[in-house]
Amino acid sequence: MSDPSPGSEPGITRNGDRDPVTATRTASATTLAMLLAALAMIGPFSVDTYLPAFPNIQATLDATPIQVQQTLTAYMFAFGFMTLWHGALSDAFGRRNIILSALFLFAVASLGCAAAHSVEYLWAFRILQGFCAGAGVVVGRAIIRDVYAGTHAARLLSLVTMIFSIAPAAAPVIGGWIVKAANWRAIFLFLFVYSALLLWQSWLRLPETLPVSEREPFSPKELARSYWSVFTSPVFQMKAGALAFNFAGLFLYVAAAPVFLTQHLRLGPAEFAWQFAPTVAGIFLGALTSNKLAGKVSISRHVAIGFWFLVGAGVANVTYHMLFPPALPWSVLPLMFYAFGMSVVAPILTLLVIDLFPHVRGLVASCQSFTQTMLGAVVAGVAAPLLSHDVRWLAAGELACAVLGLALWLGGRSYHAARSGAAVNAWETVPVE
Repeated sequence: MSDPSPGSEPGITRNGDRDPVTATRTASATTLAMLLAALAMIGPFSVDTYLPAFPNIQATLDATPIQVQQTLTAYMFAFGFMTLWHGALSDAFGRRNIILSALFLFAVASLGCAAAHSVEYLWAFRILQGFCAGAGVVVGRAIIRDVYAGTHAARLLSLVTMIFSIAPAAAPVIGGWIVKAANWRAIFLFLFVYSALLLWQSWLRLPETLPVSEREPFSPKELARSYWSVFTSPVFQMKAGALAFNFAGLFLYVAAAPVFLTQHLRLGPAEFAWQFAPTVAGIFLGALTSNKLAGKVSISRHVAIGFWFLVGAGVANVTYHMLFPPALPWSVLPLMFYAFGMSVVAPILTLLVIDLFPHVRGLVASCQSFTQTMLGAVVAGVAAPLLSHDVRWLAAGELACAVLGLALWLGGRSYHAARSGAAVNAWETVPVE
């Protein structure tokens, strides 16, 4: 296992040589952040946009509520499985090629969803969407780390998160408007248009940040060895697990939104913004805070600030719903503070995970996303249906995720300290320069 690299200048290869491809083709930080954020938005658009259309899908396809819920579960499992491969494929064939291919297939799958005449066909095309949707977020993280390190990488990842945060707020609102004005099929036509436009822009503007000389041979034996090294690393398991459980606490409410909003808060399909707008405000403000903190406080302090908000929001959520019935705005305010804490922690912890194995950053980004997404699939398919009948159980589930995330973060630091004989990882005790 390698220590995190100390930092690098954009356009410099890992061997210390200036890479003309990266140096000349890499866009400005803001342009790159906007493009990577737009690519990452495919995930929340694929999930959140069609949530308000669940009753419409159920009626049109003569499906049961469970069958419609399983369109989300099928997507999440496919998303999680393929995120295991996006990064490894990009390590071998280049970042740009994988993203362009995934966008093309996602556009095809979106047309298939729009044309589905049964819930079984919808499952099939949702699975194909899931296979493709994660390429942008997984490979995007590797692109950032190819070009920047340390504070620069943390700030760019925070900037991507800030722009990306528009999607979870806008998606359910757009979905509610579309299903009200047309029907659920128009939502998937919207996804087709979005992915087609993004394919065009990526073809024009997305740089290739991994030169051929630095690519890993696509060898099943070497891949198996790399996957084994990553997944059997206790530090990876604990740090990636902390990220996954932080996200799971928020995703529990995303998956339960059709029940939480319509049954407990008695809102209509066009009023999903009551939950998603505060949540996204938290994500945006947390990413902004993370951006400002990067390089000014130690990594340990940075992450601790985030966990104070995560656990505090969970405690406040449980306390309120133990004492009072669900009501606006009190039932959704804790979600904003939870999202804030998650967004403060995520950029730094993501970079710590990716830097554990710097020679296969794409593969590590895949493994981290796989861990997070598969836990999200379990939350969507098991935890949300079990807990959504009672807001107190939903709040308790969110708090449990935050506490588990904190325990894994502390466990990872303690394990590293025990292995290294030092207090903590040096990169975690000083501001990243």
